[in-house]
Amino acid sequence: MSNEDKPMLEMIGIDKAFGRQTVLRNCSLSVKRGETVVLIGPSGSGKSTLLRCVNLLSPADSGDIFFARQNISRGEIPATKVRQHIGMVFQNYELFSHLTAAENVMLAPMTVLGINRIEARKQADALLAKVHLFDRADHFPDELSGGQQQRVAIARALAMKPELMLYDEPTSALDPEMIREVLDVMAELSAEGMTSMVVTHEMGFARRAANQILFMEQGEIIERASANDFFEGQVSARARRFLDQILH
Repeated sequence: MSNEDKPMLEMIGIDKAFGRQTVLRNCSLSVKRGETVVLIGPSGSGKSTLLRCVNLLSPADSGDIFFARQNISRGEIPATKVRQHIGMVFQNYELFSHLTAAENVMLAPMTVLGINRIEARKQADALLAKVHLFDRADHFPDELSGGQQQRVAIARALAMKPELMLYDEPTSALDPEMIREVLDVMAELSAEGMTSMVVTHEMGFARRAANQILFMEQGEIIERASANDFFEGQVSARARRFLDQILH
């Protein structure tokens, strides 16, 4: 296998516990460059924890995580350096309320990468245009809808030019009418080749954008399938029951 064919991300035998509660059990997966992987499953199944293990927000107790062919789970590479290459969008937007949309996007490139303000603003404007918010660049978060704030959060993550994007239920805090605008931006990024891992209950997005769907329950990955196989029912009875419940 050539270097180009190797997965961008590979997790092998990941275990994670919080106190006496085991959250992840022997989880293994691989994500190819340009692929969108969607994690689904009932609440409490470990999806968000698995995502947080990827960028070392919740370091795994055991197992190995390889990102860009480097083992990032042994503590030899600083977590802050890893996160420069892995963007993450959370359920809550976590924008700085005293900064405009553009300033929120500019902040990390200026403070972490040392980009000057003029170049950072140029990049911020381009990214806000990408998420269809160019005309809101100078608005403060409290002047934006929830969907607009989440799109600013996506632009902020993209400002570090990540190789991998992580989305942890990015639409769960949004009103129904705002969900589509965020999912559309995520789907557009996936279509452009952004490698992504997404925890979501939005099955329309999963069907539309996923190359691979992982179904989790009780801390284990119990099913993996292409989007077509998953939604055509070529999966286990347990996965079909979950899908029936969430779609009806």
